[in-house]
Amino acid sequence: MGLVWLVAAAVAVVLASWAFNALVYLVWRPRAITRQLRAQGVGGPGYRFFAGNLAEIKQLRADSAGAALDIGNHDFVPRVQPHFRKWIPIHGRTFLYWFGARPSLCVADVNTVKQVLSDRSGLYPKSIGNPHIARLLGKGLVLTDGDDWKRHRKVVHPAFNMDKLKMMTVTMSDCAGSMMSEWKAKMDKGGSVEIDLSHQFEELTADVISHTAFGSSYEQGKKVFLAQRELQFLAFSTVFNVQIPAFRYLPTEKNLKIWKLDKEVRTMLMNIIKGRLATKDTMGYGNDLLGLMLEACGPEDGQNPLLSMDEIIDECKTFFFAGHDTSSHLLTWTMFLLSTHPEWQEKLREEVLRECSNGVPTGDMLNKLQLVNMFLLETLRLYAPVSAIQRKAGSDLEVGGIKVPEGTVLTIPIATIHRDKEVWGEDANEFKPMRFENGVTRAGKHPNALLSFSSGPRSCIGQNFAMIEAKAVIAVILQRFSFSLSPKYVHAPMDVITLRPKFGLPMILKSLEM
Repeated sequence: MGLVWLVAAAVAVVLASWAFNALVYLVWRPRAITRQLRAQGVGGPGYRFFAGNLAEIKQLRADSAGAALDIGNHDFVPRVQPHFRKWIPIHGRTFLYWFGARPSLCVADVNTVKQVLSDRSGLYPKSIGNPHIARLLGKGLVLTDGDDWKRHRKVVHPAFNMDKLKMMTVTMSDCAGSMMSEWKAKMDKGGSVEIDLSHQFEELTADVISHTAFGSSYEQGKKVFLAQRELQFLAFSTVFNVQIPAFRYLPTEKNLKIWKLDKEVRTMLMNIIKGRLATKDTMGYGNDLLGLMLEACGPEDGQNPLLSMDEIIDECKTFFFAGHDTSSHLLTWTMFLLSTHPEWQEKLREEVLRECSNGVPTGDMLNKLQLVNMFLLETLRLYAPVSAIQRKAGSDLEVGGIKVPEGTVLTIPIATIHRDKEVWGEDANEFKPMRFENGVTRAGKHPNALLSFSSGPRSCIGQNFAMIEAKAVIAVILQRFSFSLSPKYVHAPMDVITLRPKFGLPMILKSLEM
């Protein structure tokens, strides 16, 4: 009997401890943080037990999900970030809201954003609140911090120097040329055809990233893309759920699907890597991203490799998702805007034909496409592939003059900031590429206002890759086709980690080649 009582007493102590910790986490801590920030003048919608503000966010998103926009309306914030559109006018650019019991500080003031993103001391590490997003992206360069980030960057950075990128331009143009040939084959001479460009660009950028990341293994690489895309939609479906750590280990239907897809991705990447290692003695590691990583990580002189095999796999996942998905949507929204602004389509075509003639664009030719560059920058402002990014307070610290407790998520609503009239002027919601005539830093009233690739030391390492790819593909299209928006198109931008047209981009293309 004595043993039974001891066990019962121990269980009772554990349960009491859990109950006390839950009370602290779900009740006392939110109240204390709310009081602390309100004393500093920071308001917000108020914490609700357990769910925080997630129920209201979900309801606001559901209420706006069905409404399509006029084609000339570029303000999709009410569809994608309706909670920020509602709360900022009430509480200001900096306010407290709650993702479950986790405090989140909206940081929509550009000066405060600069403070967070320009930090080099590690005060604001990446926030990985959702394990499924982390699984999708891989714990590569995008999600690592501190010494791990420096180690990953040392390995990956050489793949993105301008000489390497110029060499990749030929691959990008060749992939685009193959896609154009397929379009041309669908047309009668001088005829036209309707094509969903959103789907086509997903295929194209998967092709480009497969060639540039995996070289001769690109066909296997493209299979990774298909599994990653399914994983992306599953991961996003959990974003606005309360994250209970233990639930990620339960064999639910969704978890089982995610585990299966993740295993498939890892297996495919491992097979590509094994194939490369098997031929390294005769063919070398290769000059693509994977080859550069394997070469940098090959143990030499008895030293430990810079990255483990698991880290290389994660880096491939990161590069594949970030490099493919964001690029495809940049191309999609660029073509949407070119089709709805025919005068700009003609201006850009004239520039492309003047600088590139009808030949394959080279890196040096693309550098001369100033109007194309301005057009892409304005597309990135209005239709940034990622609508928000997050950091967190690594310790108790001061953000924009506000004392913020450790662990607070700092949410930077890019789409909202890109439409701030105090930053961009009264025409902030209008499409005006000429605002970038004097460069990015002079386009708005703040030099760091364009956040499409983030900014500071953790800005996107692949931004030059994305811009060169977009220029190459758009140039090749303009050389060969004129195009207009199909009457079937419905303007309904939606956020699934990245911003995409809900119903695709049906476009009517006509060949310019006689």
